[in-house]
Amino acid sequence: MTDVSYKDLSLNGLWKNNPAIVQLLGLCPLLAVTGSVVNAIGLGLATTLVLVCSNTSVSLIRNIVSDAVRLPAFVMIIAAAVTCIELLMQAFAYELYQILGIFLPLITTNCVILGRADGFAARNPLGPSMYDGFIMGVGFSAILVLLGGLRELTGTGALFANMDLLFGPDAANWKIVLVEGYQPFLLAILPPGAFIFTGLIIAVKNVIDDRIKKHQDALKERPVKGAKRVRVTGTIS
Repeated sequence: MTDVSYKDLSLNGLWKNNPAIVQLLGLCPLLAVTGSVVNAIGLGLATTLVLVCSNTSVSLIRNIVSDAVRLPAFVMIIAAAVTCIELLMQAFAYELYQILGIFLPLITTNCVILGRADGFAARNPLGPSMYDGFIMGVGFSAILVLLGGLRELTGTGALFANMDLLFGPDAANWKIVLVEGYQPFLLAILPPGAFIFTGLIIAVKNVIDDRIKKHQDALKERPVKGAKRVRVTGTIS
């Protein structure tokens, strides 16, 4: 496959084929660690970096590795990328690394990453493969951050708490309290809240898609300006 449209890749990664709310892949970390925006950003960045690295490496070796060892080789590449990300996070964001816990190494088994490596990077050249990994990571991260923001806001009445865990001491004052004296709503922060908000996000997307489809169908059925309908009766010889 060589004829790749970057516009189609962007549309698929961000909307039409979003790995989180369309393919429904990688739901374990999506639902588990999105109790706050900072957790979502941290996991989203890690997943995006692993996607780019794995897609790049798989595309480079796609014509060298035989089918017999293809999947084990892909898993080894992904595991190596995840290990590097873990070491970087331990060095620069250790507290966030501890909070994310087991869900960082579990990126190795994330179906989004292995699926893009085997389904796209293994069949396409370097440039499109790198971009596909990046845009799929951005689409996945966007849903992570949206879900984290909804849960944090509903659960605590504030946004961007503890951003210093990822961005350093200067980000300690980024917290925005939107509702003073807010009574914490624990359901939003706990795992059941993740299921509820994920379902709502998927429902909103389906409604938007349905309206877009109806609008497009209406445009197709609209008569062309200047065209006239001519009724013909009798026999034309």
